[in-house]
Amino acid sequence: MILDTLDIAVRALRRNLLRTLLTMLGIMIGVAAVIAMVAIGNGAKAQVENQIASLGQNMILVMSGNATRGGVSMGFGGANSLTKEDLAALRKEIPGISAVTPEIRTSAQVAAGNENISTSIIGANEEFTTIRNWPIKDGANFTEAEVRSSSKVALIGTTTAKTLFGDANPVGQIIRIKSAPFTIVGLLTSKGTSLMGNDQDDTIIVPYTSAMVRLTGDTKFRALNVQAESAAAMSEVQSQIADLLRQRHRIGADKDDDFIIRTQQQITEMATSTSKVMTMLLGAVAGVSLLVGGIGIMNIMLVSVTERTREIGVRMSIGARGSDILRQFLIEAVTLSLGGGLIGILLGIGSAALVSARFGWSTLVSTQSILMAFAFSALIGIFFGFYPARKAARLDPIDALRYE
Repeated sequence: MILDTLDIAVRALRRNLLRTLLTMLGIMIGVAAVIAMVAIGNGAKAQVENQIASLGQNMILVMSGNATRGGVSMGFGGANSLTKEDLAALRKEIPGISAVTPEIRTSAQVAAGNENISTSIIGANEEFTTIRNWPIKDGANFTEAEVRSSSKVALIGTTTAKTLFGDANPVGQIIRIKSAPFTIVGLLTSKGTSLMGNDQDDTIIVPYTSAMVRLTGDTKFRALNVQAESAAAMSEVQSQIADLLRQRHRIGADKDDDFIIRTQQQITEMATSTSKVMTMLLGAVAGVSLLVGGIGIMNIMLVSVTERTREIGVRMSIGARGSDILRQFLIEAVTLSLGGGLIGILLGIGSAALVSARFGWSTLVSTQSILMAFAFSALIGIFFGFYPARKAARLDPIDALRYE
């Protein structure tokens, strides 16, 4: 019975093929827009998550900040409050820490031969590459002894190396950072762009002791990068770090911290929150076109009922019940909607791939968005097709046969 009714519905739709295709167009565009927009939003979210994952595993970031001047909070970087003694205390008193490195950042002129560029300089210890999951491509890392002795050694990023030395191997070469000679001991693997869009490979990493003495003159740290032994231990380690630093900095119970602590999970949530909101907004805007397509289906089905009034009368006069007529027109509406939905899914996947190829944006088509768009298109067919179908089912057979 259902198959026979479906066959009748398909033949009825084929009689006005152009009108059928135009009616389906609204659903096609709506479904395609939903899938493409959600794919763009999911791609942006996944890209942010991958960039945060590149920071390392089980990482906790302790930042100087929250200093208050004149009643105004200075925020991150407002005042350097982390010391060498804090670094030593974290190593000694918190057992859940597997590695920790200070971080000093500055920019400086770097010269090698005839090349002279401005690049980012990071001061850290020998555990920085381990915490940040940043392997050495060529050469070796500087050692703990070289950190203690403030040795003039450096690791170089691939972008900086390319700029200064071209295709030549930079390991063993001498560069001058603010006129101080440093020997390159290692070439880092490529890391790509950061969350802020900066090239992470355009950098030079030196022992933090050398950076403090020869480059910045700082006596305190901008931040500490801490690696917990496991993901399960991160919450406890975070709490212990806060308690230890408050005690060391003599911060009273009614006073704000002079530092900020963020776990990798918290950084991920903050960084992806905007992407989540944008994905929802894009999907909602695209979903409006689905509703417009549904209204188009209702309009055409009402026209179809009017055009086929005599046909309905004939079917009723030879024994068709109102439920049979209702089912016929409802199946026609759902067929229109699902047909548009299927084509829209293909268009949406193709559009996402085109955007990725044309603009270089990261897109991620999820099975959930496809199923949701398809189910929504079916519901639209049922919802907007029910009224015209019910109108057809309630026609009086005699009046329908007399209709001209």
